[in-house]
Amino acid sequence: MPVNPEAVGRSYGPFEPYEVTRVKIREFADAVDAMSGAHRDAAVARAEGYEDVVAPTTFAVVIAQQAEFHVVVDPEVGVDFSKVVHADERFTYARPILAGDMISTTVHIEKITQRAGISMVTTRAELADADGDPVATVTSTLAVREDA
Repeated sequence: MPVNPEAVGRSYGPFEPYEVTRVKIREFADAVDAMSGAHRDAAVARAEGYEDVVAPTTFAVVIAQQAEFHVVVDPEVGVDFSKVVHADERFTYARPILAGDMISTTVHIEKITQRAGISMVTTRAELADADGDPVATVTSTLAVREDA
């Protein structure tokens, strides 16, 4: 069964804020081999002009994917996660993500295209800080294989 194209335009969230910590940033930096001292040491980050430890640019995916999960589990959208391949990810930043941030996310289904037995589901996750100011936008595309 293909993904429901009528799901385009749906929004989910905002969700409970994600607390960005130094430990989470450090663990992510280690996992992606981001070697800057600004990802690990507040003094180094401050010397580089940040208020605290700064997350690697792809860290936003950790937060965005938690919100995107709501799209995947919505039965009215019809995504079978066992048939998903991650096709694309793009990041646009209003400002860096820092330790101490509380990030809320709202995710939107932007586009669903279907061809050759594959549904391409594009979402846009908007990340905002505790004041509601934009932090980043993560645009993701999932390729969902249809049943044979």
